[in-house]
Amino acid sequence: MSLVEKLNWRYATKKFDHTKKLSTAQLDELLEAVRLSPSSAGLQSYKVLVIENPEIRKKLREAAHGQSQITDSSHLVVFASETNLDEAYVTQYIDLVAETRRMAPETLSGYKQMIMGNVTRLTDDQRIVWANKQVYIALGVLLTAAAEMGIDTCPMEGFSAARFDEILGLREKGLTTAVIAAIGFRSTDDVYSKLAKVRRPEEELFIRL
Repeated sequence: MSLVEKLNWRYATKKFDHTKKLSTAQLDELLEAVRLSPSSAGLQSYKVLVIENPEIRKKLREAAHGQSQITDSSHLVVFASETNLDEAYVTQYIDLVAETRRMAPETLSGYKQMIMGNVTRLTDDQRIVWANKQVYIALGVLLTAAAEMGIDTCPMEGFSAARFDEILGLREKGLTTAVIAAIGFRSTDDVYSKLAKVRRPEEELFIRL
């Protein structure tokens, strides 16, 4: 199938087959796709938690209105935004760029100052909003990569971020939950898998100038 056909095949899976698990190779490939996601300035201002522990997932389900995808999917992915986007964070990134591209860090001083200027002009709340935007790019890559691999997903916002932060100990790590995604394989009796995909028609969605 083409990518478009695979995107038409995917849907927000409501009922996962809890007996089917991703292989290690499948999970690694999905996570590598997420690692390669684009982000503003390349900062990747988030962490990605892969939750397998059934006891932790049971607690998270309680903080997500009892939604079964939390516990029945093969894995739960939690995208958590950085809350401490400061000079130290930017410096660490610049050092990574220098090391990867075999450059002297001082040659990147202008780039560093540009990034710092963009970050420091924002309030703390605005930085989290900005980081969350980067998270959603990574989420989109995850959903697309999973569809290409024939793996089901369900992106989810229906949960208490504060409770997730508490259960996962994120606050002390300088993180806060932005969005989550359940990944695995659909149950054969998930009625939503049989429904036609609803999207706005091309002439209504796109404006060509």
